[in-house]
Amino acid sequence: MCPACGRPAAQCVCRQPAASFKGDGIVRVGRETKGRKGKGVTVITGIGLDEAGLKELATGLKQKCGAGGTVKNGVIEIQGDHRDKLVEELQKKGYTVKRSGG
Repeated sequence: MCPACGRPAAQCVCRQPAASFKGDGIVRVGRETKGRKGKGVTVITGIGLDEAGLKELATGLKQKCGAGGTVKNGVIEIQGDHRDKLVEELQKKGYTVKRSGG
């Protein structure tokens, strides 16, 4: 029995990991300059991975682009305009990808 929720250990709901981001299943790749003093970054949103998975994916994508970047609030940011390269790479990994923005 679980001491927190009182259910049998196999049916315990309090120790399950938190649900990841649930969107429409489409990964969006766009470009932003807002709040960066005019410097552009490529922003990838809608990937339904946990924080560790996002960091691992971001590391691989940054290496493919030869650029720096970060993961903030479930969004991958890669320095520079690499939309075409990233769309192609994410499609190879099996994601449904759309370019967002102009």
